[in-house]
Amino acid sequence: MLESTAVTPRRGRPGHDRNSMLEVIVQVFNDHGYDASSLGMIADRLGLSKSAVYHHFASKAEMLEIALERVLGELERVFDEAEAQTGDAVLQIRHVVLEAVQVACVQQQYLTLLLRLHGNSDVELRALERRRLLTARLRKMFDAARAEGSLRDDMDPGLAARFTFGLVNSLVEWYRPDGPDTPEELATAVLGYVRTGLRVNETRDFR
Repeated sequence: MLESTAVTPRRGRPGHDRNSMLEVIVQVFNDHGYDASSLGMIADRLGLSKSAVYHHFASKAEMLEIALERVLGELERVFDEAEAQTGDAVLQIRHVVLEAVQVACVQQQYLTLLLRLHGNSDVELRALERRRLLTARLRKMFDAARAEGSLRDDMDPGLAARFTFGLVNSLVEWYRPDGPDTPEELATAVLGYVRTGLRVNETRDFR
């Protein structure tokens, strides 16, 4: 696993919460693209001076790195938990799907930022590598599931991993926190969809 670059916490100025500032910064990145987003845009959206923004964050790259850690760190935690469930690939996949959907809902703006990266900086390249490693970890689970007889023989594990992540990632386009479905309900629905498409027989599935 590629280690993320550690970011030294910076103390915020009184009256300004760094976490709430990051929420606004990520919105700017998503609205304009990371490369096109300027410090001026960020300062204007926050209603602060540029120097005040720099009091909280050392650079635009640091803002991006902290934002990406929010979602990548959570997804890596999900996989760590799943892989700790030894002996049953189906249970591991079930855990990943259920938890990844909830991460996608809760960290929607941060996942959107991750999915729109172009790899134009070291921070982006490191994030994209971590994302690839997550896909590889899911593929390994599907490999194990096929060896256990739980995955269709005609389904390539790599495609199964990509299809599953594609379904989870699609939530960033249409999920609304104030919508009719809770993250938990969506997680159950996505799991059911994955289970129906990938199971091998009637007696062994992801339930």
